Parts: sequence; C-alpha cells; structure tokens
Amino acid sequence: LDDTRTPMGGRLLRQWLVQPLRERDALNARLDRVDAFFHDTATRERVRALLKQIGDVERLTTRIQQNIASPREVRTLGASLEIIPALNEALTQSLTPTPSPSGRGEQDFPPSPFGRGVGGEVLDAVPEVSALIAKAIVPDPPTNLANGGVIAPDYSAELDSITHASRNAKDWVAALEKTERERSGIKSLKVGYNRVFGYYIEVTTPNLPQVPSEYIRKQTLTNAERFITPELKEYEALILNAEERLVELETTLFRALCGEIAQYGERLMKTAQQLAELDVYSALAEVAIRQRYVRPELAPESVIEIRGGRHPVVELRLKDEPFVPNDVTLTADELVHVITGPNMSGKSTFLRQVALIVLMAQIGSFVPAEFARLGIVDRIFTRIGAEDAISAGQSTFMVEMVETANILHHCTPRSLVVLDEIGRGTSTYDGIAIARAIIEFMHNHPHARAKTLFATHYHELTELETYLPCVKNYNVAVVEQGDHVVFLHKIVRGGADKSYGIHVAQLAGVPQPVVNRAQEILKELEQGDWSREKNAEPIQLRLFSPDDDLRQEIAALDVMSLSPIEALNKLFELQKRAKSK
Repeated sequence: LDDTRTPMGGRLLRQWLVQPLRERDALNARLDRVDAFFHDTATRERVRALLKQIGDVERLTTRIQQNIASPREVRTLGASLEIIPALNEALTQSLTPTPSPSGRGEQDFPPSPFGRGVGGEVLDAVPEVSALIAKAIVPDPPTNLANGGVIAPDYSAELDSITHASRNAKDWVAALEKTERERSGIKSLKVGYNRVFGYYIEVTTPNLPQVPSEYIRKQTLTNAERFITPELKEYEALILNAEERLVELETTLFRALCGEIAQYGERLMKTAQQLAELDVYSALAEVAIRQRYVRPELAPESVIEIRGGRHPVVELRLKDEPFVPNDVTLTADELVHVITGPNMSGKSTFLRQVALIVLMAQIGSFVPAEFARLGIVDRIFTRIGAEDAISAGQSTFMVEMVETANILHHCTPRSLVVLDEIGRGTSTYDGIAIARAIIEFMHNHPHARAKTLFATHYHELTELETYLPCVKNYNVAVVEQGDHVVFLHKIVRGGADKSYGIHVAQLAGVPQPVVNRAQEILKELEQGDWSREKNAEPIQLRLFSPDDDLRQEIAALDVMSLSPIEALNKLFELQKRAKSK
C-alpha cells in the first residue's frame, strides 16, 4: 500500500494500519478523499509530483524545536514550505465534489475534495517561516555549522562587517605573497597556512641564500624552510580572530533563527499533518488504480460480503499466472465457515486475504475485489502459522492454545476470527475435540458468535453443518488428472474428502521411493487394515495366548497419547513382530 511520496505520509499510513477506525462516518470521509483523487487523474499526478519535492516537515520542525537541526535541514524546511502554494493551486483547481469532514481530527483540505477552509487556502504554507529562512540562510549551506558560510549576506550588519574585514585580510595575504616574491626574487615563494603553525612564508632549499635577513625561521621541512615576519604575525592574529568571531556570530544568529522558527511549531506541525494526509490519500488512490481496487461499501449491519476478493500481496508476486479470486459471505445466518481442502491449495491465503480486505477497508483504503460490502468489525483475531516460545517454555501447541484462549475470551459478535489448522499440534482425537468445541462455542455462545473462518484438515468437522444451522462447509476445489492433482485455488461449497498430502510431499521433492511407499501404506490403511478392524479381535484371539508378550504390550499402550504417525509406526512394528512368530 505504501506508495507515499514523503516520510510523513509513510509514517501516517503505518499508523492507520496499526490503528484502524471503527467509526463508519470517519471511514466514509477518508474514502471520499481517496475517491476524489481516484477520479481526478490530473490533480492526483500534479499533487504527487509536488509532494515528492517536499522534505520531512514534521521531523525537521522537531529538530529545530530541539535546537539540533543543521543549517541544511533548516534550508530544506524553507524549500518545502515554498512548494505549498503550488499544491494549493493544484487542489483549488480540482472540480471534484466536496465530501463531509471526518470528525476524527484529520485536517480539512478546502476546497473540493477536502472539506472547508478559511480564505480558500488548502494548506498553511507558513509564509513567515519560509521568508525568514530565505532571508537568513544561503541557498546551499554546509551541513556543519562550524564550517561557516551559513548566514546570507545583508542579514546581519555586524556579520557583514567582520566578513568584509576577513576577506580584506585574506586579500592582503595574497598581496604579501606577490610583494615578497618580487622583493626577494624567489619566484617559488608562497604564503600558506596550517592549523598547527598558522601562517608562514615557505622557501625551497635551493633558494634559502636569497631569504631576507628579517625572516624568522619557524619550521624546517625536507626540501624547504618556513618563515614568519612580524608583519605576517600581526595579520595572522587579525585573520584568525575574524574567522573565530565569524563562526561564533553565525552560530549565535543561527540559534536565534531556530528559536524564532520554533515559535511557529504548532502551525508547522499542523501543516505536516495536512501534507501527510494528502500524501496518504493520493497514494491510496494511485495504488487502487494500478491494482484495480474498488471502494468498499460500509454497511450498518454486521456483514462481510466480498466478490472476487484477492490477496493484495500474493497477487503482486505471481508473475506467470493470474491470481484466482474468491467470494465470501459471512452474516448472522452464515456465521462460521469450515474450510477443508488439500495442503497447498490456498486455504491460508484465502483466510489472510479476507482479514486484509477488512483491515484495508477500515483504514479508508479501496480493496482488492470486484465488490465488497462490509460491516464495521471491532477486532480482527487470527491464529495462523506454527511457532513456539522456547524462552517462555511454551511448545508450539501451547502457544496455539494461549492465542486461541485469548480469542475466545475477547471476541464479540462484531469481530472477525480467522483460525487455521487449530489442534494440529496434538493427537488426532484431542485435536478434533478441541476444534469442534471451538466451533460450537463460536456458534452458540451469545457473547461470541463472531464471524469465523475455520480452515482445518479434520474432515470429521464437516458433520457440524448438519446440526449447527449457522455453520457452512466450504472446500478448495481440485481436479485429479490421472496420478496428478491440479489445485484450482477456488473456494466452493461442500467439504473435501481427501487431503492429497502424498501429492504435496512429491511436489516438495520427497524422494520417489518414499512417496511410492507412502502410497502403498495409504492403500493398505484405506483398503486393508481399516476394513479388517472389526475382525481384528477374533484373529488376535487365535494368534495369541493370554500370556503372549505382544498382547500384553498392546494392552499397555496409551492410545490417546499417541500422535497419528506414532500410532502408525507402532502398528507396523507390532505387525512385523506378529508375522515373525
């Protein structure tokens, strides 16, 4: 979303994202302003081009108030303020209808797309400050105040007088060099300066016999000697004192200037806020046009209706294929969607995109969809991904349960809850039990009943639709083509009957012998072991005596504590030992 042109705009956009609004009127006011730029290409392009020339007015003002700004930063502030009249002209020429003010403390941008104002001015250019800076600071000042050359001519009579004296003294030194060359006949003689020894007359070694007697030796070099004269010493003091006084006076004048600018701090900060908002509105409009976003309709009731929704980040990263859009409708009658489907089919992407579309709408942005009608949500809760908290001694499953508990305690009927694969970190039965209990809680508890998207690999949960009227099953469509599976990434009604995990393992690069063996085991489980489950006990009675060690080991197993893979491995181990008897 961040196509802002100023640092202030980028910071404000981030602030909006982490602090979305819950007031419908305030959001519509923001959307009106984005809409104005969306439909006025000429104004949008002109405004964005001008904003690109503006510095960080907010930070520059703060640094001036704290008395830590450099001369170049002060000049940047002045140059930025000088751009504002052109911005005002671009905005006042716009013919876009005026929306209502936001009521959220955002600055009004008069006239047309930005509300009411005084005197027809859209932005306060604080002309007093820009004029003051232009008068006081040279056009291209040094970064370091100690380098001098910061204050413009005619700003201070005292500074001009000292500058003139310093320059005359330097001219005198140049004239001295010419005079001494002529008097001594030493053409290579030069007058120089360094911070250690001050001013000096340098004569190369071959010319030392021609040195006048009044020269006083000051320093010996490899190929030359340096001298001083009483006259040069006197002017050295004059020049150094003048330069020192120049820097001192420039520093005093610059600090006084910053103090004067700081008195306009409140107006400057208001202007910075106006510029930031202008930047965000025009940037959101630019992104909406480029990415084919639409203005969401903000509904008074609690509803999420999205047609042709897309993930704003994933669709930008797809280079070779188009993003597959999906629809979703969550209402009081269709409260919980249980979404099943293969791994890698796009369940998690779908969950994230719905949450992101709602978030984007509630900062005042257009959204990636063909149509969106959204009620205001009070919170967006997500439990997506797997991570642990080792430093806190929490496993992946513990972290998952802590986050889920927070959701269950704090969600409301106006919340959006996004849950991805809850219960996968524990045994199958425990996971199914927890997942089912969560769905029932969301459906039945009067203080919960949040609009919920629940992605799961537990196909058993699809049975909930038969006796929970507000639970609906959805799955991600696939097409089987021989031994291959094509993921369509399309959310459709109904539950999935397969997870296609072995196919995903093959796509991930698992060695083919492992894939082949997994297919054999799956076939045995589906057609063999599970179908013989009812006959297992009489077969075991014929094979094992009551004292058989295998029977005792099986009886001692804690089945509920085993994960599915542990149970499978144990089963094959016992089968192998039984066949060897």
